[in-house]
Amino acid sequence: MSASFGDRLAKAMAERGPLCVGIDPHPNLLEQWGLEDSAEGLAAFTEAVYEGCAPFAAALKPQVALFERHGSAGLAVLEALFARAAADGVLIVADAKRGDIGSTMKAYADAWLGSTSPLGTDSVTLSPYLGFESLRPALDLAAQNDRGTFVLALTSNPEGKSVQHVGASESDHSGESGGAVAKRIIAAAVAENTSRQWEQMGPCGLVVGATVGQALVDLGIDLGSFNGPILSPGYGAQGASAADLYRVFAGVESQVLVNSSRGVLSAGPSVEALAQAAQAARDDLLAARGA
Repeated sequence: MSASFGDRLAKAMAERGPLCVGIDPHPNLLEQWGLEDSAEGLAAFTEAVYEGCAPFAAALKPQVALFERHGSAGLAVLEALFARAAADGVLIVADAKRGDIGSTMKAYADAWLGSTSPLGTDSVTLSPYLGFESLRPALDLAAQNDRGTFVLALTSNPEGKSVQHVGASESDHSGESGGAVAKRIIAAAVAENTSRQWEQMGPCGLVVGATVGQALVDLGIDLGSFNGPILSPGYGAQGASAADLYRVFAGVESQVLVNSSRGVLSAGPSVEALAQAAQAARDDLLAARGA
């Protein structure tokens, strides 16, 4: 790879639009599609989503847990997806939300961002709640291999507030970025990207929900200084319209990779219907963004 992950993602978004389609084979969705809740059903589901949605998405985001529940056979389906996507130049966000310390974090990094692992792919989601620097093995390996990370910063689930909003009312006396935990994570990601080489976007991205607009205001977070990609779930079936989303991300619209899972996947199992749903979602986002 010759370009950093952020730059490759920026190019894909410019060419295909800002949509990221989740590959989320929930058991009830497999049933709705008339597929068995098995590795075979998983493979058929994954192939249909890939065939229908890849042409209209800047990236595809498989939910790793839904493959892991099928054991080694499920992971084999994931490995096959990664290999095909790499051959076709389709970017992948492995939604694994990994986070640990020391040699264990290094092992996770080797698995998802390594150059020899069959699970190694373009990018992976990470949880920083053992401390942002606990992610150092993944951040460094991603940069070394021109891959990327998306660090959970401000999520829309109600439980997230109990961690991500902590410190919002505290004054900072340390000389470091103060305020809420989420604000500090974002500042750390800015610093991480500043230390790397890239042209359009740095390799360290954030996960920020499309429905957290008021939280950004309440926590005093200004995303205008962020220098990497932003993966945003919450559009479509989860409640945020395209207009809502771009109000939340005003000023950084071009950096936002917008995830849609149920909103597109509910059109399956027809590949043609999935393609139509993905194209409609992409066009909706482009129109709202003013592209």
